Amino acid sequence: MDTTTHNPKHPIKTLKKTSTNIIKSNLHSTLMRNNQVVSMSKELLATIFEGAKQLYPRENILFLRGKKSKESLQITELVIPPLATHARRFANAPLYMLPMDLSIIGLVHSHPSGNLSLSNVDFNHFFGRIMMIVGFPFISEDNIAIYDSKGEQLKLEITNK
Repeated sequence: MDTTTHNPKHPIKTLKKTSTNIIKSNLHSTLMRNNQVVSMSKELLATIFEGAKQLYPRENILFLRGKKSKESLQITELVIPPLATHARRFANAPLYMLPMDLSIIGLVHSHPSGNLSLSNVDFNHFFGRIMMIVGFPFISEDNIAIYDSKGEQLKLEITNK
């Protein structure tokens, strides 16, 4: 056993502590900046909910087209992915089938279980800037969660237009 690893003045231990402090500091500043709002119309939200209801108990998947400004993302349209797979525990779309479209800002998919959390699979298949999850029973803002690519939840603003 190497006794130097137990010495509190050992340079490796100090380096690890400093690195951890830097990571914590960066994480804190990221959290403080994350006041971005996602907006969409009531009509678009109703369309997302209706698609999820139609495929229930299978998951639905759609791409979100929109615009980004400094403090907000505005979802303006939905894109139906070609050859999407809708199953009871997953939904998938072949990304290679999509045309080059820089206006796609993320995706939305349904969780028939009602759970609005990102799963590991969701996080590993993140596409774009945001991922919206709609959960059963697909009726109100309480059934929606939106996450950024770091897994942090964003605010949703529903507009009349």
